[in-house]
Amino acid sequence: MFCKNLRYYRLKNSMTKKRLAEESGLTAMAITNYENGDRMPSMDILKKLASALDVRVSDFLAIRNENLVFKHGEFRKTETLPMAKQEFIRESVEEYFCRFYTVVELLGGEVLPEAPKCHVLQMTGDIEAYAKAMRLHLGFAEEGPVNDLIAVLENKGVLVYICDVESNKFSGMNGFVNGRPYIIVNGNMSPERNRSTIAHELAHLMFNWSEDMDEKTVEETATAIASAFLFPQVDAIRELGVRRNRVTNDMTLVCREYGISMFLLVKRAQMARIISSETAKSFYVMASILGWRTHEPVRIEQERPTLFEQLVFRAVCEGEISVQRGAELLKMSYDAVLSHCQFEENGSSMQ
Repeated sequence: MFCKNLRYYRLKNSMTKKRLAEESGLTAMAITNYENGDRMPSMDILKKLASALDVRVSDFLAIRNENLVFKHGEFRKTETLPMAKQEFIRESVEEYFCRFYTVVELLGGEVLPEAPKCHVLQMTGDIEAYAKAMRLHLGFAEEGPVNDLIAVLENKGVLVYICDVESNKFSGMNGFVNGRPYIIVNGNMSPERNRSTIAHELAHLMFNWSEDMDEKTVEETATAIASAFLFPQVDAIRELGVRRNRVTNDMTLVCREYGISMFLLVKRAQMARIISSETAKSFYVMASILGWRTHEPVRIEQERPTLFEQLVFRAVCEGEISVQRGAELLKMSYDAVLSHCQFEENGSSMQ
């Protein structure tokens, strides 16, 4: 669908309609008509638009799945994200899942696990109880580290998409595509923050939130649930002990094990009364001096979705699509896709 693709690439390039018109020798009204689907440009104009946006003409002509129904979550007011960025994120989600569902439909919908029921958990206990309930609802152990959160969620029917958004005002969002929950996170954040954001969005998806709760309370509660989900109190006590009088470097080992930031660990330790509020405050002061509030050291590997790639490689290997089509869907090189879809006797392609 040309109109959607044009809008996506314009927003991806952070261009206004006016600027794109200037770059391509058109009028802003013409761009509006193209994006609204009221007019279709000639091949000559397509080439000018492609040149201005540094894409191929074929990118504009990529087929969109018109059978997908999106229900995007709302952006948090506290993020104060510019409207253009919000529009880009929504368009990115739709562009990605159009490609994703192309291969799902080829292989059959049964390739996706049944998604967990959303907005069913009731808020009747404390934060620890909420976090435990979310773990059990999703089929996690009651305690212990959650390793490779993205891969586990994909296997439980929750879709995850990482979008590189050049703004520190956006961390994540949730929504539904054809009734299936998705979570999007900003790829420019640290791995630890991505995990916290995913857990935060999970809380939004799994709990039945009262309409009487104001946004600030909802966000604070979701953040608290996410922290307890990743680092339960029983684990904090077992890993750190019942009492500490200061924050020490050995705690970073626990951060690595649980895939959390030191800020999250200290907050959880304070809530469990392992450390005092004064000890926590001393850490926050020192961390601010070190610049950790914006750039805390990364201690774990970045987790990433792999389900889409696996499905495309399978479709290529089963002859459902060509290697070239697989490369187009994944936006990878032909050779990169081919290397995953062949097996050499010497095993070199398996490395």
